[in-house]
Amino acid sequence: MEKLRTIEEVFRVDHSHWVGNGFRVFQYLPGGRGIAFMQRMSPFLVLDYNAPYEFKGTDSSVGVDAHPHRGIETVTFAFDGFVSHHDNQGHSGVIGPGDIQWMTAGAGILHKEYHEKEYAKNDRMFHMVQLWVNLPKEHKMTPPKYQALTKEEMARYEIPGGGGEVTVYAGDVLGAKGPASTFLPMNLYRVDIKTGAELEIVEPQGYNTALLVLGGKVELNGRVIEHRDFALMANDDGALKLKGLEGDAMLLVLSGEPLNEPIAAAGPFVMNTREEIHQANEDFYLGKFGSMDF
Repeated sequence: MEKLRTIEEVFRVDHSHWVGNGFRVFQYLPGGRGIAFMQRMSPFLVLDYNAPYEFKGTDSSVGVDAHPHRGIETVTFAFDGFVSHHDNQGHSGVIGPGDIQWMTAGAGILHKEYHEKEYAKNDRMFHMVQLWVNLPKEHKMTPPKYQALTKEEMARYEIPGGGGEVTVYAGDVLGAKGPASTFLPMNLYRVDIKTGAELEIVEPQGYNTALLVLGGKVELNGRVIEHRDFALMANDDGALKLKGLEGDAMLLVLSGEPLNEPIAAAGPFVMNTREEIHQANEDFYLGKFGSMDF
């Protein structure tokens, strides 16, 4: 029998909250567990899951207005729906199903995110994930940048026998290399696995690894998990063995090399010390993040 990686914990978040008026999210990370859970899941800091939710059509803006970030990267994964992004560094774009936007806040940026204007006019299903990724100390103040990556750019691995596919956003999974540029070694990917199909993936033992079920039901290393379950894997040696059970399961997998540095977090800023957080707040209020008019 092959060695399987231990499942440390499976949990589900039952209470949602609104981010602006456009994102109804369940927060899995840190989810009230604070900095200790951020360290446990390093380099991943925050995971907000906008599970499928039907919005009514409107001519009004739906989303989050201009707000700052420093010291992190924000990654938005679109599964259903279209999101527009604008920031005060001149970047803009729209992502739709299968696309991601990867924003490096670095030294400081202001951005806004909202349902694409024409798309928002109609009743619509919206299904997204936003992930915050920490930056190493030496890159906390890197110049901001923006990666808009379309579904056509993603690397893919076909599960044998027509059993589905693995879509790789970042890193190298089963020989498929994702297009995203990262500051730390990590594998970010989506698994679409059909009922009855099986797949085995081995992540490096030292990587902090977790899976979020985005739809359907799947067996993971002998345990059944389903939509909105978050499975945190122990840091031992062994494979992730998946078997699709029903509903053609879809999962998001996060696996990354831990960043063993202090974390100081306050609102939209994540740095290494409280002093750096105070400096970020001061810089923001002094206008050093740039214009709010964009």
